[in-house]
Amino acid sequence: MTRYNSPAIRRYSRRLGVFLTLYTVLIFAMGWLFRHAPPPAPWNVLPAILPALPVLGVVWTVMRLLVEEPDEFWRMMFVRQALIATGFCLTVMTIWDFLQNYDIVAPGQHGFGAAFFWLMGLGVGAIWNAITLWRSEKA
Repeated sequence: MTRYNSPAIRRYSRRLGVFLTLYTVLIFAMGWLFRHAPPPAPWNVLPAILPALPVLGVVWTVMRLLVEEPDEFWRMMFVRQALIATGFCLTVMTIWDFLQNYDIVAPGQHGFGAAFFWLMGLGVGAIWNAITLWRSEKA
């Protein structure tokens, strides 16, 4: 399979790396803070939502790629990847919700919420795109 690497992809990769690194750092930092020196209410709200902010950056990064990518075929592939990620996330979270509703699993995901599964879905979408591209090149 040929590797596509436009300037838009390079910007996307840099942005994604920054936001995912920031997400990881904030998850561990806020986990440490709330275990060792929890801030009092209402000051605990801001540090609690800080790890969610880079997730917004990831969504913005994906949407920027769709705007900046000049090649229509690759734009369509990235749209398909985002749609697969959304479907994957909705499916996992819906199943999890029903498992909680019927007391099969304990309430709460303990950090594995919708954003986590959407990011996993981006990986699933990328793999699906790679498989379908590989199959079409062999045909």
